[in-house]
Amino acid sequence: MLNPISSYMGVHADALPLREQRMKLIASNLANADTPGYKAQDLDFNAALDAATRSRTGGVANGPGVPAATHESHLQDAIATGLAPFQYTRQASQPSLDGNTVDADVERAAYGRAALEYRASLSFVEGKVRTLLTAITGQ
Repeated sequence: MLNPISSYMGVHADALPLREQRMKLIASNLANADTPGYKAQDLDFNAALDAATRSRTGGVANGPGVPAATHESHLQDAIATGLAPFQYTRQASQPSLDGNTVDADVERAAYGRAALEYRASLSFVEGKVRTLLTAITGQ
């Protein structure tokens, strides 16, 4: 059954937790920039969002490793455990002698863009909530 609030929020209800997870991956890359042998990770955001949206709306194809949501809390479970198929190792632009594939400049740029996208989704959700509160209170 669809949660009316999730359907009201649209794609941003699914996008916010995924954007948060992507920012965590990028932050982890930055934290491990000097760790020998560390491989930079990223999230295929579009594929993960597509799978999460299909899962929430009861779509036929849920994507690899993402269970169908039969309860509103299932989306959080899918996000917590089902992102592995959408996570990938980012290729190094310059090989390093210690095997680390993190390019700090690339990671900082990716984090900045991810933060901007997160804030845009959050602003959209805030606007929807504000509109809903206005409708409820009549002000």
